[in-house]
Amino acid sequence: MSISTGLHTQRNVSFSSYLVTPKQLNEALKKNPTTKISTSPRVIPLCAAWFMPNDPEGRKGIDSFRNSRIPQARFFDLDDIKDQDSPYPHMLPTCEAFAEAMSELGIRRDDEVVVYDTADLGIFSAPRVGWTLRVFGHPNVHVLNNYRLWVKEGLPTESGEPAVVEKSKYTVPTYDARLVISFREMKELALDYGKEGAEEVEILDARSYGRWAGTDPEPRPGLSSGHLPGSKSMPFQELLDPETKAFLPAEDLRKVFEDRKVDPSQTIISSCGTGVTATIIETALSEAEYGDPNLRRVYDGSWTEWAQRVKESDGLIKKVKS
Repeated sequence: MSISTGLHTQRNVSFSSYLVTPKQLNEALKKNPTTKISTSPRVIPLCAAWFMPNDPEGRKGIDSFRNSRIPQARFFDLDDIKDQDSPYPHMLPTCEAFAEAMSELGIRRDDEVVVYDTADLGIFSAPRVGWTLRVFGHPNVHVLNNYRLWVKEGLPTESGEPAVVEKSKYTVPTYDARLVISFREMKELALDYGKEGAEEVEILDARSYGRWAGTDPEPRPGLSSGHLPGSKSMPFQELLDPETKAFLPAEDLRKVFEDRKVDPSQTIISSCGTGVTATIIETALSEAEYGDPNLRRVYDGSWTEWAQRVKESDGLIKKVKS
């Protein structure tokens, strides 16, 4: 499925699918060299490097970006481009804040943006940034599958401080609420779960099985582990190649969902710890063409919001009994 739609400006490339291979991106960049005087649509690599706050090596996304990146890439900081007033880590920013961030990155609405991760982790946070751009209606956005393979294949990289980019005038977008599900809606689903006539949905949780089961602790101190009523454990690693950490082929992704008995006719909601790796599930669903794209949503606040706003005593935090 391609997200590349709705442009009237002539361009030299338009990727045929949401996931882009290193070879495809490299060829597109060679065909579309960026010049200061050009006003035609460009192909912009957008680095979404991000590490967990409890990363054992203390790695930071911006450091990874400076150490190794695709030439002329820009850096999208997940820890900065978010709802600054929310107590939860990575809630979507306002439309105005998103437009300002894109302007600072020098990205125009007619640019074709390809989001990528780190070579260390493979696919991890790029799907979140790609999904964010989709929520705010950027017409052409893709995810690289992936930077680890880009490096392994010997494609061009650069390091050091990036060049200063000229600020753009990114129009304040609208917000596509169809792609997002809120806490209020999730709570209604949870309270109705198992009742006669309740809406049937599939809730897929990208966290580890231990965190989903409630047997392992959450990385954030004081936060209970466990899962939403009716949710299924689907650790995001199961959707990736164990060596390259790239997405599995579409037919293999489909088999993962079928083996978990995910009903493609239902609304499918993806969740995780803070809304980052949930989008790996969402991207895999898209690549596998599994389920109705109009019925797939991501729980933005995910478990960090849920576990702080509900009580286990109310039956809204489930654990697997040993």
